[in-house]
Amino acid sequence: MKHAAFPTRLDLSDAITPPALPTQYLPALKLDLVDATPDQAITHLLAPGRRRAFFMNAHCCNLRRRDPAYAHAVAKADILLPDGIGVELAAKMTGQKLTANLNGTDLVPMLLSKAARMGKSVYLFGGTPGTAEAAAGRLIHTIPHLRIAGTRDGYGGAADAEAVIAEINDSGADIVLVALGVPMQELWLHRHAHRLDASLTLAVGALFDFLAGTVVRAPKAVRRIKMEWAWRLAQEPRRLAKRYLAGNFAFLTHAALTVARRSSFADIQRRFLDLTVSAGALLLLSPLLALTALAIKVDSRGPVFFKQTRVGRNGTPFTIFKFRSMTTDAEKQRADLLGSSDREGVCFKSRTDPRITRVGRIIRRFSIDELPQILNVLRGEMAIVGPRPALPCEVEAYPRRALGRLAVKPGITGLWQVSGRATVGFDQMVEMDLTYASSCTLLVDLVLIFRTFGAVISGRGAY
Repeated sequence: MKHAAFPTRLDLSDAITPPALPTQYLPALKLDLVDATPDQAITHLLAPGRRRAFFMNAHCCNLRRRDPAYAHAVAKADILLPDGIGVELAAKMTGQKLTANLNGTDLVPMLLSKAARMGKSVYLFGGTPGTAEAAAGRLIHTIPHLRIAGTRDGYGGAADAEAVIAEINDSGADIVLVALGVPMQELWLHRHAHRLDASLTLAVGALFDFLAGTVVRAPKAVRRIKMEWAWRLAQEPRRLAKRYLAGNFAFLTHAALTVARRSSFADIQRRFLDLTVSAGALLLLSPLLALTALAIKVDSRGPVFFKQTRVGRNGTPFTIFKFRSMTTDAEKQRADLLGSSDREGVCFKSRTDPRITRVGRIIRRFSIDELPQILNVLRGEMAIVGPRPALPCEVEAYPRRALGRLAVKPGITGLWQVSGRATVGFDQMVEMDLTYASSCTLLVDLVLIFRTFGAVISGRGAY
């Protein structure tokens, strides 16, 4: 069905070619996925040129392994966007982290808002009879000046591909959203997108159902804790049980096995050690963790935990967790205190740091402030044993040789940590870490773990 066109609006940004869209290869999935913010992705999708984009979630990855035709269609797509908690977990299996979850339900309305400002039109193809029409009505209501070029259902309306192509081209649509379900929508676009005049084609799954209100989306609180799949399962248990229960288990198992096959036996041993020690420590130390949290809360205002961006293996940033041992404005004061560092090199450390709280001095003395990093180990971002995780500003100031310490995961303890910590100069720390990175074994890790107990008791360099 064709809709009346609105006057177009010019946008000079349409004539500017954006920088290349960042991607990241995920070994667990054997896929290159977009690694960008929603704004970056949208700017690239709407830039001059022709693009075909698919969203990849756990279900899509399962189908890709079983269906050669779908796998071929995915391989020929211009852009693959990460969708859902499954892909995020698969990335974490190799210590990676994607910038954003670019699911279609959130990204496409944002994209259409910008498209409306640029005077672009959109055609909706798919869904049960009436669904695309209802979705178009919702979009017109929520996005000012959006031009709907036309709609067509994905049942009887999809029977004649030639008629579909002719109608879309006749509508003058700049963007085509295809909602025929996975894998039919991707296969349809693979076969026919080159014959469409539209510059952007997107396979959007259940988007029309969400927009039309035939499927109710999970509340924001459920989405925030990344349990939207459980909400969908509760809505349609018969239809989605196989996909979300058996399918998610198969997806994660296959991803884990793929990572294991790529890993050396030593890597598998070390990861087993990390998981065993961290899980055991979390259980045994839970009373101490609870008492520490209470003491921090009573002693000073502010959150119990301190979160900060650190640089992990191969330069990948991650969020480190520690018990807060400083005042809440500690980061703002850091620049003014750099001149009082007791340590040579790029890593700041001061015995008389005024930002440290009363409880902070105690938990630092016994390294209790480091214990929440157990969570980082469980998430695969850190190891029990490894170099100290550096700040991004420190890494920027590294001499070339020091970058070698990023070849392994950072650790809660390590050669530097048991050798005097802050009393060890930066250059000496780098040499220690390079030695560990070049010769780390399971036996070395076990020795360093046992030596950690002595280092904690002595408190040498802990301030």
